[in-house]
Amino acid sequence: MRLLARQRPRFGSGRIYRLLTQHGWTVNEKRVHRLWKREHMQVPRKQHRKQRFPDGSENGCVRHRARYKNHVWSYDFVTDRTEDGRQLRLLVVIDEYTRECLAIEVGRSFTAQDVMRVLQYLFAVRGTPEHIRSDNGPEFVSKVICRWLKEADVKTLFIAKGSPWENGCVESFNGTLRDELLNRDIFLSFEEACWVIDRWRLDYNHHRIHSSLDYQTPAEYAAGCVLPASPQPPEHSRFTNPNPLT
Repeated sequence: MRLLARQRPRFGSGRIYRLLTQHGWTVNEKRVHRLWKREHMQVPRKQHRKQRFPDGSENGCVRHRARYKNHVWSYDFVTDRTEDGRQLRLLVVIDEYTRECLAIEVGRSFTAQDVMRVLQYLFAVRGTPEHIRSDNGPEFVSKVICRWLKEADVKTLFIAKGSPWENGCVESFNGTLRDELLNRDIFLSFEEACWVIDRWRLDYNHHRIHSSLDYQTPAEYAAGCVLPASPQPPEHSRFTNPNPLT
């Protein structure tokens, strides 16, 4: 349990129990929970803000919920810094149904054209989603992006301004990314940040079990999903992207 907790410091006793059983341990879940509490290994609970409008708008993830793979994607930006204080911007793209992280593209800054190039690559290897959800950031609401998405027959779902909970799936992922990686690592250079973040994304998709997916990894869950349009694509990676951002 201590070894697994060091590897996954933000996991609770429930996930640790399932990892133990996957590694061949025959142990009762209640015993794991009891030892977890006795050894004071609990993860501090996060403070959650109350939602002013729990049901959200018609474009929020509660009312317009993803029903199958490639139905709804979400994208958002996360900000961090390298050791020298220079800004890092991370463009995160996820499939809301399978919880797969399709891309975390790292750059010093992004334009609407940069965002469009990342989506072009993902559409080519993954297939085109029916909807893509985002906040009202300038890169997402730009005429260039909106016109291109309309031509690609992808409907945009813009959440209400000042309502990040309506984009809950990607916001939850961003919290996990910050909690398990960005708050724990100092990036000495841009190149190191690109490599470490990409390795973490692959680990998230293929090795990190997800409670909302019945403790499967996103890749395992996606493998069991029926994709209406196109077959399962190859795994996206910054280092196989023909148009990486630098």
